[in-house]
Amino acid sequence: MATLKAAIIPVTPLQQNSCVIWKESSKIAAVTDPGGDLSLIENFIAEQGLTLSKVFITHGHLDHAGGAFELAEKYNVEIEGPHKDDGFLINALEEQGKRYGLDSAKNFEPNRWLTDGDQIEIDGEKLDVYHCPGHTPGHIVFHHPESKLAIVGDVLFQGSIGRTDLPRGNTQDLLDAIRGKLWPLGNDVTFVPGHGPVSTFGQERLTNPYVADQLFKA
Repeated sequence: MATLKAAIIPVTPLQQNSCVIWKESSKIAAVTDPGGDLSLIENFIAEQGLTLSKVFITHGHLDHAGGAFELAEKYNVEIEGPHKDDGFLINALEEQGKRYGLDSAKNFEPNRWLTDGDQIEIDGEKLDVYHCPGHTPGHIVFHHPESKLAIVGDVLFQGSIGRTDLPRGNTQDLLDAIRGKLWPLGNDVTFVPGHGPVSTFGQERLTNPYVADQLFKA
């Protein structure tokens, strides 16, 4: 199995980490969480000579999903994700966009809702899907074992965790998802959070003030 390349492209005023992920040998690519500023994503795709094949969404918040419909329509590709429990957010993207000045945001129905145990694919390279609620009820995470890479959205950050004070957030669900779903993937997995710098699961297990292993010792 081949490794995948990934480039982080911060978008929207919230500097959300959209990712372009591609298979080097074929230049077939996918974009995760195109929240806005689509010209930045489109320019990168063109500069690298990539062919966009899919759009993947971790969860339904505006800064992650606001540009998904427009990008998928322009390239005539399908949208996969998030979990159906985030449908109430996906259906409110236009309303959120008007409130926050992102008038290009569009509601959409993904071609495929995703759930725990599913797989997504980039030109034969399969990424495992984990349902990790807490920040939102339908949040999912993508993991490519061969690349030791995870796209975790707003579940986990370097030195922090996702907010749980937004509609249908749940702190215990989030902690359970991080420790029960992410940690078993391996300490050497590098993860791309929804905002800010990358880190590894091992580093967060040592130092994260919310989910470090030492906090949960009896």
